Amino acid sequence: MQAKRVTRQRAQNQDENAGIASRATRASTKTVGKALVSTTTAGTKASQPLNRKRVALEDVSNFNKAGQDASLEKETKKAVKGVLTTKTGVTKSRSRTALKEKVVEEVKPVEVKQTVKAAAARPRKRSNSSARATQAENNNENEAPVEEEKKKTKKPEVAAAVEVKTKTKEVAVQKPTALEKEGEVFANEPNSKRTRVVEPQPAAIILESEEDDDPLMVAEYAEEIDAYLRDLEPKSMANPEYMDHQDELQWKMRGILVDWLIEVHTRFRLLPETLYLTVNIIDRFLGLKQVGLDKLQLVGVAAMWVAAKYEEVYSPSIKNFIYVSDGGYVEDELLRAERYILTTLDYDLSYPNPMNFLRRISKADDYDIRTRTFAKYLMEVSLLDYRFLEYPGSLVAAAAMYMARKMYNRGSWNASLVHYSGYTEDEIMPVFKLMVDYLARPVKHEAFFMKYADKKFKKASIKVRSWAKSAAVHYKVDLNEPVDL
Repeated sequence: MQAKRVTRQRAQNQDENAGIASRATRASTKTVGKALVSTTTAGTKASQPLNRKRVALEDVSNFNKAGQDASLEKETKKAVKGVLTTKTGVTKSRSRTALKEKVVEEVKPVEVKQTVKAAAARPRKRSNSSARATQAENNNENEAPVEEEKKKTKKPEVAAAVEVKTKTKEVAVQKPTALEKEGEVFANEPNSKRTRVVEPQPAAIILESEEDDDPLMVAEYAEEIDAYLRDLEPKSMANPEYMDHQDELQWKMRGILVDWLIEVHTRFRLLPETLYLTVNIIDRFLGLKQVGLDKLQLVGVAAMWVAAKYEEVYSPSIKNFIYVSDGGYVEDELLRAERYILTTLDYDLSYPNPMNFLRRISKADDYDIRTRTFAKYLMEVSLLDYRFLEYPGSLVAAAAMYMARKMYNRGSWNASLVHYSGYTEDEIMPVFKLMVDYLARPVKHEAFFMKYADKKFKKASIKVRSWAKSAAVHYKVDLNEPVDL
């Protein structure tokens, strides 16, 4: 039995070493042969009975040959290593512990720079990969110092960029001063992106450089259009003292009518030009004809209906105007009033309103949305206060822009603004003080005040009122003078 077992073990050992021996060279076969001879000699000496069971089915070796098996494994490993080195030409230089140390060193954040410098200083050894991989690593070694230098050079540039960004943020956060040099106070609002305190370029340069290529701006005709509108202003202005010829009317009644028309205008969502033309038609008609108190509202409704037809794309119908008048008039009365007004004015509705001039002045102000919104509110003051009738619309627009810029500390009234508005600071000052006088007094026209107290108009009526009270003291405006508003 023992002889059969020995022969079976020899066959199994030969099967296990068959794969290795077939791949080995002539030099390696000698060492493997010696190992096999040692196993056969050890197998003949094994005559003792088995003392324990096999650990696994795959394990068919004898338990008494522990030392011989260990030496055999070592020799076979050496033989396989010799075969691999002769075929590939690569030798394993570093142990696993060294690799672990290298990985640990690379993970440490403090010693990263030192390891990179050391790697750049010493030549890299061959790895277990192919020769091409080693060549690529050598190329990377040559490029490593260059990349380090680039990183070093980029760091100050990045720091400078961060400093520039922080400076720009600090500049953007800055708010306008609460007190001007002249002593005005205004609302604490942040500067918008388009706000510029820097003095703009001369007017002619701005027009030619930015608007010459835009066909919608008709820059080549801008000067002629502006001159034509200024020629029309004196012809379309109403008599500033026409109330002296009205027996039943007073300036206060006119203010109440215009305040109500502003409310109707807001409800119908009409254009600003429609409102200005409505008030102009009323003043011109009342300057030519005497009207009773019971027909004053009819004149106002008919004037707005005519203006809406002239300015709007889709004007409200006659039924809408009868409805807002609370049924006080019928369609026939409104139609007859329309014909009578147009005949009296000789169908002349060419009125250059302040909005036409404000759009041109806004060009010199860089189209700032805040100053333009407040200027619209200030211009509508001229509709309610009869004292503005003696001033043309272009001067009212210039004064409104002047005051809005004062509120937001937008700089002085420079040469560019003088060119676009057509007025100097001295010519604007009387209208400016008149606006301050109206705004600093108690509120008399609630519909007008509530319209611009909305968030849509940046609560202009509330903010301007708080500023006008301090401005009235500074500019020595007499608020005790009686005014029939």
